[in-house]
Amino acid sequence: MPELPEVEVVRRQLKDKLVGRTIKNIVSYHDKIFNEDLTLVKETLINQEILDIERYGKYLVFIFKENVLISHLRMEGKYFFREVGTKKDKHEHVFFELDNNISLRYHDTRKFGRMDLRKKNNYLDVLPLNKLGSEPKYMQNSELYNLITNRNISIKTALLNQEIIAGLGNIYVDETLFLSKIHPMRKTNEISMEEADLITKSATKVLDKALALGGTTIRSYTSAEGVTGLFQNELLVHTKEGEPCPNCNNIITKLKVGGRGTYVCDQCQK
Repeated sequence: MPELPEVEVVRRQLKDKLVGRTIKNIVSYHDKIFNEDLTLVKETLINQEILDIERYGKYLVFIFKENVLISHLRMEGKYFFREVGTKKDKHEHVFFELDNNISLRYHDTRKFGRMDLRKKNNYLDVLPLNKLGSEPKYMQNSELYNLITNRNISIKTALLNQEIIAGLGNIYVDETLFLSKIHPMRKTNEISMEEADLITKSATKVLDKALALGGTTIRSYTSAEGVTGLFQNELLVHTKEGEPCPNCNNIITKLKVGGRGTYVCDQCQK
């Protein structure tokens, strides 16, 4: 699943090629990707210029004069550029045909991705973006602590909750908790303010490094056409089951936390 660094890489690539381009046609082969009626989407966006592309957490936002299109890639969503008329791949579900004879194609093996049409003047105040928590680098001291201290859930589950903290997924939560020396099954009401602030700082460090390296490529996910992330070469615990901990040489183990595969050093993380 793409997390904040992977989505930011996609945003930068799309912005380079799309800003200033006008949508001339929209072709859908799986209308359920849009949470609004396709006819409305077409009436709103065809002949509109793409002014910018923003990102909030794991959401991409295509900015137009009066509206925005919010795209969540979910598990496997990707965007590809093809010349108009190029043969359709079976996993390409939406074509945005542009004024330069290029088709921006939304590719999604599992069809889990979704797109929302919103008004530009209030899209941050309505679903889905109004429920997002802050990204780690924007969090103030004690902010995370105040959000989790009255809950009784595992810290990993809390960090995966995008309403608490935005942008982290399974990979980067494992790495963040390893740097913070906190066991992923610790309950949130046991986390001190100092530990919560350390988690925020560790998450920022992990995400910044991953972004600098173009994100992480795990199994079938790559951030966009022709781009493969390198952060998988820097992972300290995630996917390292059976290998020695880089800090203490204890063997890294894998367990389930909230149904998610989780990698931990039981010696370092308490």
